Amino acid sequence: MKKLALTLGLVAAIAIPALAEAKPVTLNTTLKSYGGNGAYLAIYLTDAQGKFHSTLRVAGRKAKYHSHLRDWSRGEKRNVDGVTGASVGSGQSLKVSVDVADALIDAGYQIRIDSAVEDGRENAAEVIVPLAAANAGKPVPGKGYVKSFSFDM
Repeated sequence: MKKLALTLGLVAAIAIPALAEAKPVTLNTTLKSYGGNGAYLAIYLTDAQGKFHSTLRVAGRKAKYHSHLRDWSRGEKRNVDGVTGASVGSGQSLKVSVDVADALIDAGYQIRIDSAVEDGRENAAEVIVPLAAANAGKPVPGKGYVKSFSFDM
């Protein structure tokens, strides 16, 4: 019994600080009314030089359309299980929560969004916003299908 208690104590001592190193971030994306099929979106992180870091969310499950999300699809997106969902329709909103490592906030990383619609335009890096506490809650417009994007921490 003492061995089990010691083991559980060690696990807790290791796990609790690890949990404190991630911050929940809510991503809020609203699309313009554009008429047509649902939009595919890739919301991802890059470093300050624009180099792909990680995928936060992909809206649109059909992998054959993911290549139309040009900048994101060039990144190392090997495993998108658990971060994909349905495409987002014209005029609709997507709100998701993700965990982001504290070390990435205010460290030069950027949230980027690529968008594409079947029989429509592709918009690489449609939204680029620094992942900084000062930008939380401030909506920014997209240059294609995204009417506005914001994040909250």
